[in-house]
Amino acid sequence: MNILLIEDEEKVANFISLGLKEEGYEVDIAYDGKKGLDLLRENTYNLILLDLMIPEIDGLELLKTIRSWGMDTPVLIITAKNTKEDVVRGLDTGSDDYLTKPFSFEELLARIRALLRRVKKQGMNILNYKELTLNPYTRKLKTPKGETDLTEKEFMILEFMIRNREKVLSRKDIAEYVWHNIQDTTNIVDVYVNFLRKKIELLLEKRYIHTVRGMGYILKEDENV
Repeated sequence: MNILLIEDEEKVANFISLGLKEEGYEVDIAYDGKKGLDLLRENTYNLILLDLMIPEIDGLELLKTIRSWGMDTPVLIITAKNTKEDVVRGLDTGSDDYLTKPFSFEELLARIRALLRRVKKQGMNILNYKELTLNPYTRKLKTPKGETDLTEKEFMILEFMIRNREKVLSRKDIAEYVWHNIQDTTNIVDVYVNFLRKKIELLLEKRYIHTVRGMGYILKEDENV
């Protein structure tokens, strides 16, 4: 299980990370909100541990951002902000649980296990649209007629499209989600979308990714090719 820990206090982050690794979890650490968003764009996580008072982009803004992407990865807020209003605000913004500092490591582990059990029961993170099933754990695209492996960038593009199904996405939207800071990504977006489109059409003999002239791309089931 992969966990992203977003925490600006290095001693706290290292303590939590070491304990989680001893329990068998894989852990990445981001010491500020910007790095946290970068890692979330580049990787797939089973759980996010999020401090609220972090530099660059504060925790609530980061949470709003990833929920606006359609990302449903469970989030456990860990913070010293402990008023009733703080807890309500965190949960209403999109967190799945809220743990105030100081806390025992045993309680943190119990909260993590509970969230991951809930995810397993609900089948979260498996994305579906019509005949397309996208598995972030294996990075495979499954269809009734077979399956195929996707590269990291192909996976991220299709993930973004499924989360925004039947909506026109500009090349800039896709580039910001997949490549973040790369400049002038129009051509590379077209190249990767074309790779992805061909993989889907080879499996299903049906077009799902369509070009909207002058605007971008849309994921929508359509006629046979």
